[in-house]
Amino acid sequence: MRLFAIFFSFSIIFYGCSSNKFIRDIDYEAEFEKGKLALSNKKYVKAQDHFNTVVIGASHTELGDDALFYLGETYYYMGDKLLAIAEYDRLIRRMSFSPYVEKARYRICESYVILSPKYFRDQTYSEKAIEKLQEFIDDYPNSDKRDEAQGNIKILRNKLSRKVYDTGILYIKMEEYKSALIAFKQVVDLYYDSEYNELAHMKTIACYIYRNEFEEAQQYYDEKRSFIEKINMDDLVDEWFIQKRVLDRIELE
Repeated sequence: MRLFAIFFSFSIIFYGCSSNKFIRDIDYEAEFEKGKLALSNKKYVKAQDHFNTVVIGASHTELGDDALFYLGETYYYMGDKLLAIAEYDRLIRRMSFSPYVEKARYRICESYVILSPKYFRDQTYSEKAIEKLQEFIDDYPNSDKRDEAQGNIKILRNKLSRKVYDTGILYIKMEEYKSALIAFKQVVDLYYDSEYNELAHMKTIACYIYRNEFEEAQQYYDEKRSFIEKINMDDLVDEWFIQKRVLDRIELE
C-alpha cells in the first residue's frame, strides 16, 4: 500500500511537470495568428479554440489580452452579442490600458444597439445602449465614431419616445385622459429632442379639450405655440377652440 502511494505521488508529479512543459511549449504567437486567420475566414468556432488557448495559457500578458478582444469578435460576428459583451468587458477590466479598449468599448455600444428591440417591446437594451454610447462619447470626444454614436443615441431616444407616446394614444382611446396627459408630459420632459415632442404637445391640448378644460388647453397652447407652429398645426388648434371639440379630420397618431 505504501509502495502504491509513493508510485501514485510520483505519477502526479511527473504528469504535472509534463503538462507544464506542454503548456510552455505552445507557440502562443502562432495560436494567435491562427485564430485571426480563422476569424477572417468566418470559422468562428475554430477561431475561438485558438484564442481561448492564448487567453488561458498567456493570461495577463499583452498577447493574452489581445486574444480576449478577438475572442469577443468571434461571438460578435456569430451573433451572440451578450457573450461578446462579456469578453469585451473582461478585457476592459483586466487590461484598461490595452490598445483594444476603445474598440472593445464601442463594440459593446454596437452590441447593445443591435440588441435593442422594436419600440413596443421592453427597452432595457435600448436604455443600456444610450448609457454606453454617452459614456463612450464623454471618454473619447475625438473618436471617429463620435458622429455615429450621436446618431444612434438619437435613433434610440426616438424609439423610447415613441413607446411612451403610443402609451398616451392608447389611454386616449380608453378615454383615460388624465393618464394620457402624464404620458405626453413624459415625452415632452424626457424626450424633448425626439420627433414625437411636437405631437405630444398637440395631444396634450386635445386631452384638455376632451376633459372640457378649455382654459387649461388655451394656457398650454399659448405657452407651447412655438412647438405647434413648427409642425404647422396652429390653424387646426385654433379651430379646436372655435368648435369646442377635437376634430377628427386630421390624424395625429
